[in-house]
Amino acid sequence: MEILREIRPVRDLVGGWKREDKSVALVPTMGYLHEGHASLIKKARADNDKVVVSVFLNPAQFGPGEDLATYPRDWDRDAALCESLGADAVFSPEPAVMYPPSFEAEVSVPALSRVLCGASRPVHFKGVCLVVTKLLNIVSPRRAYFGLKDAQQFFILRRLARDLDLDVELVPCPIVREPDGLALSSRNSYLSPVERTAALALSQGLFAARRLVADGETGAREILEAVVRTIAAEPLARLDYAQAVETATLRPVARLEGECLVAAAMWMGRTRLIDNFIHPLE
Repeated sequence: MEILREIRPVRDLVGGWKREDKSVALVPTMGYLHEGHASLIKKARADNDKVVVSVFLNPAQFGPGEDLATYPRDWDRDAALCESLGADAVFSPEPAVMYPPSFEAEVSVPALSRVLCGASRPVHFKGVCLVVTKLLNIVSPRRAYFGLKDAQQFFILRRLARDLDLDVELVPCPIVREPDGLALSSRNSYLSPVERTAALALSQGLFAARRLVADGETGAREILEAVVRTIAAEPLARLDYAQAVETATLRPVARLEGECLVAAAMWMGRTRLIDNFIHPLE
C-alpha cells in the first residue's frame, strides 16, 4: 500500500493505473477510522480495480469554537486498517499541502447548506464542498464513496457534482450501527459511559419514526413527533433539530412523498450527534 503526502505523487500513481485501464475509487475520510469507514472501503474494493483512501482532517469545515483541536486522531491505526482492507493507496496530506498560504478559492451549494446541520454549523458544508472538490480533482476517481450517516453532506455533494458536471459517480452507503443501534461516529469517542447510554435516545427516536413509516404513516408532523418525544424523555439530551425534507432541495415536507430524508441532531453534553433515515424505506 502506498502512503502519499503530496499531490503530484497521487496524480502520477492514478495516471499509471488509468493508462492500464483500471477503475479508481476514492474514499474520503477525516481519519480515526471505524467500521463505518471500513464498510466504504470494502464497497469500493468490491466495485473497483484500485482504491485510494484520503485521511485528512479538513480544517476548512470546522467553525470557530468547534472541535478541530480535539478531534480524535490515530494515524497508525488508520493506516493499518486501510492496508488490511486492501486499499492501494492512502493520501494523507498536511493542511498546507491542500491550503497553501495564497489559497483563496471557495466552493459552495448555498441553499442546501443553510438548513438542517448547516443552520448551526454555517461554515461546515462550504468546507466540505471545497475539500471534496479538491480531492476529486487530485484523484480523478471513477467513483467516490460516502456514508449516509452524513446524508445532508451526500445530497449537497450530489448537487455539486451535477451543477459542476463532475465526471464521477457518487456512491451512497448505508449507515453502520453499534449492536444497540447507535450510529457509528468518530465523535462517539467523546461520550462518557453515562452519555453513551443516553445517546441511544437519538437512534431510538428515529427507529420509532421509521416504524410509523413502515406502518403506512406519511404525515411529517406525526413522524417527527415520535423523534422529538423520545429525545425529550432523555434528561441528558438536548434536541438541535428534527426535520423531514425532500432530498433534492432539503426543503421541509408536510408528507413523505418521493425521496425524503428524516433527520435529527441532538447534543449529548458537549457532543453533537446526528442520525437519519431515507424514505422510501429499503
